[in-house]
Amino acid sequence: MEHIPCLIIGAGPSGYTAAIYAARAELKPVMYTGPQPGGQLMITNDVENFPGYPDGVMGPQMMEDLRKQAERFGTSVRYGTVSEVDFSKRPFVVTIDGSDKIQADTVIISTGASAKWLGLPSEQHLNGKGVSACAVCDGFFFRGQEVAIVGAGDTACEEAHYLSKMCKKVTMLVRRDEFRASKIMQQRVLNTPNIEVLFNTETLEVLGSEGVTGVRVKNSATGAVTDIPVTGFFVAIGHQPNTAFLKGWLDMDDQGYIKTVPGTTQTSVPGVFAAGDVQDQIYRQAVTAAGTGCMAALEAERFLAAVESEHAIDAL
Repeated sequence: MEHIPCLIIGAGPSGYTAAIYAARAELKPVMYTGPQPGGQLMITNDVENFPGYPDGVMGPQMMEDLRKQAERFGTSVRYGTVSEVDFSKRPFVVTIDGSDKIQADTVIISTGASAKWLGLPSEQHLNGKGVSACAVCDGFFFRGQEVAIVGAGDTACEEAHYLSKMCKKVTMLVRRDEFRASKIMQQRVLNTPNIEVLFNTETLEVLGSEGVTGVRVKNSATGAVTDIPVTGFFVAIGHQPNTAFLKGWLDMDDQGYIKTVPGTTQTSVPGVFAAGDVQDQIYRQAVTAAGTGCMAALEAERFLAAVESEHAIDAL
């Protein structure tokens, strides 16, 4: 069975950053990319808020740059998905694609979180062409335009308010007859003049061929179907952390996000670290994910050094 010092699970900004730091520390990291190498940025057209790209960069190109940088320092990037883990003792045992097993002295989990979508074919067709699941990431491209956003919770209200600062008009589509958001967030939205809230409203279709031109909605109370002209369509109905394969091994919150020791990336199992969106439901930005990837690699290096020191003392 192959035995490695540092295993990185997932290949987004946090995973690649962890790989760069771990490789430079000569931990000989091995990365398994998972089913979507590069994460959500692989379906993001323009990234303009990541440092070092003054003219912006295409999401897939940015991930390619990070991969090459990680490999330059010696990271072994492998295509495969971790299907099972055994964190009961060190070295940890990890199963790849249901069959192959490897041992790892430390593990960095950077599997991210996937945006929840409505499940409309038109929504997927126009993803990255006016359809987005991140107002903070993409709102800038719609300044001075009219947009719509789906959702009823705090995140949806926060993103609607964010969009209102740069967009001409924001139409908020709420499926039920009330918000799920906190009272203060509701009031913030309702008191913003260029936000219109449509309750009892179901999204039927995102309109457009090569870009969003509108959204077709249905009022569940009256049955009326209406086309709303917009150039941007934002989905804010939540994210799902990619942690199903870790259930029962690590402490998680009620949504499945991995809990870490405050100020660190250390999980409930010593030697296992979590970086990026898999442990962050607040910021969810590429740059913050990269920051925690750096932290995880440094902490993995220190963990291994401490273990080696203990073994040296025991040998005396």
